[in-house]
Amino acid sequence: MRRREFMTLLGGTAAAWPLAARAQQTAMPVVALISARSRETAVGLATEFRKGLSQTGRTDGQNVVVEDHWLEGHYERVPALIDDFVRRNVAVIATPANSPATLAAKAATSTIPIVFGVGEDPVELGLVASLAKPGGNATGINFFASEIDAKRLGLMHEMLPKANRVAVLINPANTTTAQATSKTLEQAAHVMGLELVFFQANTPPEIDAAFAAIGRERADALFIAPDAYFAARAVQLGTLAMRDRIPASAFSRENVEVGMLMSYGTSIADVFRQVGIYAGSILNGTKPAELPVLQSTKFEFIINLQTARSLGVDIPPTLLARADEVIE
Repeated sequence: MRRREFMTLLGGTAAAWPLAARAQQTAMPVVALISARSRETAVGLATEFRKGLSQTGRTDGQNVVVEDHWLEGHYERVPALIDDFVRRNVAVIATPANSPATLAAKAATSTIPIVFGVGEDPVELGLVASLAKPGGNATGINFFASEIDAKRLGLMHEMLPKANRVAVLINPANTTTAQATSKTLEQAAHVMGLELVFFQANTPPEIDAAFAAIGRERADALFIAPDAYFAARAVQLGTLAMRDRIPASAFSRENVEVGMLMSYGTSIADVFRQVGIYAGSILNGTKPAELPVLQSTKFEFIINLQTARSLGVDIPPTLLARADEVIE
């Protein structure tokens, strides 16, 4: 073989190597992970999702491609993203702690598997036929965010017995959760004899404006609706609550870690990990209809004692004893 011919052949082979590698990567199944949080505040959650996948033998970049899509609270981006997933026929759509994306995905496709994490009853949402037998292309975990709103309000009332006027911050862009929270709280507040004042926000400036309005309304306490965007804005919310010296309750522990008084809810990290396990199981051949919807069983009650002291809140010893974690 002549030297020029050999070099030409070698060059052609070398050029083919990256093409082959790209073809192999393209052939790997794609899991589209869509979260309402921001990338910066959800690094740990993305890791938990991949841990769940790894428990089924699936490793990102080796035998599956995970696409992270962080909404940063911009729920208006959901339709375009879901349309893109359907057009590309991704292997699995994963929507942990994201009711708007779950509902949009379910409405857009009856064939692509959907693994969800929702805070509301998935049967009432029309996602599955029943918890034991989903019966379609969707399954996942119900982590009871909205269902435990009344319990969280009760804990707040027990901690702050003199707080009669309670501000409630909801995200109007997350219609499903906002409506569920409003309905549950109105019923619970009536029984407890509390007055609720509702405020809306889904951008940082709107959160600032909401706190200004809450101050004008002279609310005694603040109840923050369970919404991934509010967890992503934990630092802003915590800073404003401390500035205005208003005792605040949230669903996510992130909010308490940055200065809010208390939180009560399930572990979102567990939700992401379980969604990862189910996504991997589906990639390995299990049908969504065969995977029963899971329900969270562990709830975390967390109190920031340092915040309580700064606000002059005297927490009853019996309530402190019931806390799963007390931040000193």
